[in-house]
Amino acid sequence: MMQAVSDIRRLIDEAPMGRAQIAAIILCILLNALDGFDVLAISFASPGIAAEWGVSRAALGIVLSMELVGMAAGSMLLGGLADRIGRRPTILLCLVIMAAGMLAATQAFSVLSLSVIRLGTGLGIGGMLACTNAMVAELANARARSLAVAVMAAGYPVGAIIGGSIASMLLISGDWRDIFLFGAIATGVFLPLAIFLLPESIGFLLQRRPEGALDRVNALLQRMGHAPVAALPPVDAAAPKASFSALFAPGLGRITVLLTAAYFAHIMTFYFILKWVPKIVVDMGHDASSAGGVLVWANVGGLLGALLLSVLSWRIGIRALVIGAMLLSGVMVTIFGQEQSSLAGRSLVAAAAGFCTNAGVVGLYAIIAQSFPTAVRGGGTGIVIGVGRGGAALGPVIAGFLFSLDFGLPAVALIMALGSVVGAGALLALRPARG
Repeated sequence: MMQAVSDIRRLIDEAPMGRAQIAAIILCILLNALDGFDVLAISFASPGIAAEWGVSRAALGIVLSMELVGMAAGSMLLGGLADRIGRRPTILLCLVIMAAGMLAATQAFSVLSLSVIRLGTGLGIGGMLACTNAMVAELANARARSLAVAVMAAGYPVGAIIGGSIASMLLISGDWRDIFLFGAIATGVFLPLAIFLLPESIGFLLQRRPEGALDRVNALLQRMGHAPVAALPPVDAAAPKASFSALFAPGLGRITVLLTAAYFAHIMTFYFILKWVPKIVVDMGHDASSAGGVLVWANVGGLLGALLLSVLSWRIGIRALVIGAMLLSGVMVTIFGQEQSSLAGRSLVAAAAGFCTNAGVVGLYAIIAQSFPTAVRGGGTGIVIGVGRGGAALGPVIAGFLFSLDFGLPAVALIMALGSVVGAGALLALRPARG
C-alpha cells in the first residue's frame, strides 16, 4: 500500500528506527573510529620520527599539524560536495583518499615528504567527519538524533584506543612506518563494507532530486520497513540552497559564526592533549611504547566522556552539557600541566582531560547537526569543522612554539586550556539549537 507523499520526512522523524538505519549508523560509528586512528597515527609515530630524523619540537609541531590543515580543507570542500552529489559517494571518495595517504606515509623519506602526505590524507579525514555527521543526523529519528550523533562521534576515541593499543605493540617489534601500514590496511577493509552497507540519505534525495530519486527513495523506505510512495513531495521552497553564501544569510549567519568560534577554540585545547602527550611523556624519560599507552588512556577517558554525554543528552539539553564539559576541560588540561609523581598518575590525569575535552567535542557535533537544515547540513558542518580545524592545526604549532621559547609544561598547558573556556563563552551566546 502506498503512503501519503507528504509523510516521508515526518515518518523518518517519528517512526522507530529499523535495522537498515541502525546498521548504517553503526557503520558510520566505525568509520569515525577509523578517522580517530588515522588522525592519531602521526602522534603515535612522532617519537620514532623525531629520533630517526632529528626533528626539533617546533618542527615536529608543524608535522603533527599538517593533516589537520588538510582536514580543514577537506571538511569544507568535501562537506559541500556531499550536499551536491550525495553523502554516500563522498564518503567512498574519502575512504580512497585516506587509504592512499596512509600507504604513502610508509614511503616518506623526510619531514617535507611526510608533511605533504599527511596534508593530502587530511583531506579525506576531514571530509569523512563532515559527511558521517550529516548522514547520521539524517538517518536517525528525531528522538534519537542527538544521541546517535554523539555516539557516532564517540567512535573517534574508540579508534584511537584500539588502534593505539595495536600501534604500541607495533612499536615494540617494528618502527613507526608499521603504524601507517596497519592504518592503510584497515582503511582498505572498510571500502567494500561501505559500498555494500551504506545507503544514501533520504533527506538528501528529497532535497536534491537526482535522477531516479523516486525509485531510490522507495527502495530505501522498503529497506527501513516502510511502504513506498507514488510520488515525491514538493521541494521545500523555503529551504536554503546548497551554497556557501546560504550559511551566512540572515537566520543562519549568526549560528555559523558562533559554532565555528566555539569549535575553533575548543578543538585547539583538544588537539594539544592528543598531539603532544607522547612527546611530553618521552621527554620525561619514558620509552615510546609507554608514551603511546598514556595517549591510549587519554582516549579511554575521551570515550567515557563521549558515552556519558550521549546518555545524558537523552534527558538534558545538549547545549548545557557541552558548556559544562568545556569549562571542566579548561580545568583538567591545566591540571595535566602540573607535575605528576608517576607514569600512572600522568595517565590518570590524561584520561580525565580526555574525558572532558572529548565530551565537549562530541556534544558540539550534535549541536552542529541540529543547527543546519538538510539542504546545507553537509556544507554547514564542513564550514564549522573546516574553519574550526584551524584551531586544531594551530594547537600543536602554538604549543611547540611555546616550548621552543622555554615555557614550561605548566605554563603551556594553562595557555592551551583557555581555548575550552573561550569555546564555552561562544556557546553561551548561541541560542539553543533547533531539535
